Amino acid sequence: MCLARPVTDIPFCDRVRGGETVFGGWAVAPTAVSAGMLARGLDYVVIDLQHGTSTEHDLPALTTAIRQAGATPLGRIRYAHPADIGRTLDLGCEGVIVPNVESAEQAAAVAGACRFPPDGYRSGGGVLASQPIPLCIVMVESQQAMAELPATLRLPGVDGIYVGPRDLSYSLGCPLDPHDPVLRQAFEKIWADCAAAGKPVGVHSTDGTTARLYKENGCRFVNVAADTLAIARTVAAELATARA
Repeated sequence: MCLARPVTDIPFCDRVRGGETVFGGWAVAPTAVSAGMLARGLDYVVIDLQHGTSTEHDLPALTTAIRQAGATPLGRIRYAHPADIGRTLDLGCEGVIVPNVESAEQAAAVAGACRFPPDGYRSGGGVLASQPIPLCIVMVESQQAMAELPATLRLPGVDGIYVGPRDLSYSLGCPLDPHDPVLRQAFEKIWADCAAAGKPVGVHSTDGTTARLYKENGCRFVNVAADTLAIARTVAAELATARA
């Protein structure tokens, strides 16, 4: 069953910058068929180039399939480097989620890599580049990044924040549990900083229950599923039913 998303003529990037809550999925597998299926009914799909199995070679097919399904393709790049950012945008993604950003200075460099002069230093020429001002979403995954967050949020080229809860829990020395008091306190600090700056925030999740918890706490990037996990969970549930 496909739940249709509301029809709008407002471009996705403008919807995000305008304060709308958007719902997405996480594409780990490098196949256009699965990416297109995942995208149905969603606002966006993130192609995971950092921990997924896709490479730059897969981006043209993946971004095309996601668009044809009615969603916007974004890329979680491998590293906070201008080459990774530029290639991902040139090959069809309309924004990037950038990991390993530890300081406001590094975030400024990331934002500059997303924009053409005079606002940045991105090079022109991408044959599949479709968004003149793509989304620049910076990940917060450590105590150092949290300390730098207020300064990072003041940067005009940073459009939002995406929290990597697993790496943040490693940095804090606490369990990966949204109800853990240490991790929860960190989330609340990040959420408050983003609310004060008027910029959207999301915490990575791969199921609807956790996604709703974050949405109810003000998150506007709401990731509801990851393709490979969704397949594994469905197979396990159906197998258990059949065996019972």
